[in-house]
Amino acid sequence: MTVDEARPAVDTFLAEAYRSGKRCVLIVHGRGLNSKDQVPVLKSRLTSWLARGQFARLILAFTSARPCDGGAGALYVVLRRQRHARQPIRVIAGAKW
Repeated sequence: MTVDEARPAVDTFLAEAYRSGKRCVLIVHGRGLNSKDQVPVLKSRLTSWLARGQFARLILAFTSARPCDGGAGALYVVLRRQRHARQPIRVIAGAKW
């Protein structure tokens, strides 16, 4: 993907992962071997998007993946757990009035 194609795809992926309750996801950005000058453009952009982008508040951490999961061409992203509105506690038995 190009940078312009990747940004909305990453945003959509993170939104769906968070909504479905996922806590850790793997984003494969590649090592940039097919890009101009073989420089990993998406890797640097992706780390910037995760740290300062629209979903930065939902992200606890991110790091490069293990070699078996993509190594330098992929990132693990740890998402915050969803905050649910607290339901009032209903005491059925043993309540003191």
